[in-house]
Amino acid sequence: MLPFIVEASKLELKDLPNHLKYVYLGAENVVRALKEYKAAIGWTLADIKGISLSICMHRILLEGDPKPSREPQRRSNPTMKEVVMKELLKLLDVCIIYSISDSEWVSPIHVVPKKTRTTMVRNLNNELVPMRVQNGWRMCIDFRKLNQVTRKDPFSPTFHRPNARTAS
Repeated sequence: MLPFIVEASKLELKDLPNHLKYVYLGAENVVRALKEYKAAIGWTLADIKGISLSICMHRILLEGDPKPSREPQRRSNPTMKEVVMKELLKLLDVCIIYSISDSEWVSPIHVVPKKTRTTMVRNLNNELVPMRVQNGWRMCIDFRKLNQVTRKDPFSPTFHRPNARTAS
C-alpha cells in the first residue's frame, strides 16, 4: 500500500483560542482517550475496510427505463490528471471503488481547488490587497444526469434538529 494510506499523521492537539477550551475531558484526557480507543477510529484510509460484496452490495434503482448517459471526460492539464490518478489509485487500493469496464453510465470528473484562506499582500503600489493561497485540489464527480433518473428512497434517513416542542 501507499505510505500516505497506511501511516497516520502524528497526533497533536492544537492550541485553542482563549475563549475556547477542551471542556469535556480536558486536554490531557483527550489525548489519553484517543490513544485508548485508537482501534475504533479510522486514522488512515487503510483503516476503512470495504464491505465484502457477498454481505452487502449497494444498488442504484432507476425510475422507468432511462437512456444511459455516457458523458465525455473533460480535458485537464497534467497537474489535474495527476490529482485524479492519485485519488483513484488511493480509492482502488483500499477497495472503496473497483473498475467496471462495461458501465453504461459514465460521469465526468472535475478537479476543483480546495477551499483556501485569504491573506493580505502588498502590491507594486505598496497597497494591501487580498490574495487567495492555493493549497491543493479536490476531485469531484458530476452525477447530475444519474441523479435525475435515480428513484428516490422514501425510507432515507432524515437528519433534523429536535426543537423544544418535540423534545418535551
